[in-house]
Amino acid sequence: MYLIVFDCDGTLADSQDNIMIGFTAAYRFVDLPMPSRDEILATVGLTLDVAFEQLLGRNDPDLIEQMVKGYQQIVWEMRSKGRDYDPLYEGAIDALRELDSREDVLLGIATGKHSRGMKHLISLHELEGLFTTMQTADVAPSKPNPGMIFQAMSETGVDLENTIMIGDTTFDMHMARNAGVKSVGVTWGYHSAEDVKSAGATYVINQFKELIPVLSEHFKWNKEVA
Repeated sequence: MYLIVFDCDGTLADSQDNIMIGFTAAYRFVDLPMPSRDEILATVGLTLDVAFEQLLGRNDPDLIEQMVKGYQQIVWEMRSKGRDYDPLYEGAIDALRELDSREDVLLGIATGKHSRGMKHLISLHELEGLFTTMQTADVAPSKPNPGMIFQAMSETGVDLENTIMIGDTTFDMHMARNAGVKSVGVTWGYHSAEDVKSAGATYVINQFKELIPVLSEHFKWNKEVA
């Protein structure tokens, strides 16, 4: 079996508008000045507490707890009113469906989202049943710790050589490297192509339609006998 692990924000879904709304609410909640949009988006992929610590430049658990609360309150409010919608990137659904159609492939998620948010996104886009394993902020350590990938492999029984990570940030690439698995860096997310390359991406792609050919070559699917 092969395990294909996807990041979510910036890889499958373009979540930046909702992310910015959440961060704006968090900083207003504690009456602190906002970082720039680029600074905030550079933290996407980390769990919220780690992202706030990085942006603040210090570890202040009480303050960070309040900021997380402010972020979550606005997100839950938008969700209850049906106002949050993170569109999937062009080609994402087709790639997921094609991979899911293979009997020898299992799909996974490794994301800084909370499980509640990930399940909501899956429901919005009718992706139920696609992902065998979901590693989220409330069940695994933040990237770039390799824990998400190790847990995904443990849950699916797939080994290192047959696992690959797909993501848009340096955190994804570092997590894959720390876990000892190969990675595909995508350039349509929140970190630059140069960033993911320098972070150790095994492959770099610019469009979703490039993903299946890259995976086919990496795993030698095109050379397998039916």
